Order: sequence, then structure tokens, then C-alpha cells
Amino acid sequence: MSSALQYLTNEEGEKTAVIVPWEDYIKFMEDMEDLAAVAERREEPRVNHEQFLAELRKDGILHDHLA
Repeated sequence: MSSALQYLTNEEGEKTAVIVPWEDYIKFMEDMEDLAAVAERREEPRVNHEQFLAELRKDGILHDHLA
């Protein structure tokens, strides 16, 4: 995260908001989308790495010389 954050404060000097550089905001939003996708899929059955590679080979997506 950038060190160029700016804070808005109330009359008591308490932080109430933050201004974030656009690039940091975009990265944050992408990270949030990734976390949401992981959360949505947390109940799906898991496949180990070797089984996953075997399925990719069977489907013609992965060839032995690439693995």
C-alpha cells in the first residue's frame, strides 16, 4: 500500500475517513473480489494437485511436456 494516504478528521481530531491513491484502491478492490470468490467456493470439494493435473491432461488442457 502506498504511503500517500491522507486522513480526514473530525473536530476532535479523530480519523473519520481516508483518501487512498487510485492505484491502491483498484488493487484493494481486486483483492476483495478474490477473497469473495474464495469465500463462495469454500464448501466445494477439494482436489489434490496431482489429481488436478491429471484432469487437465485428460481434458487436453495440459500436455506432458508442459507439466
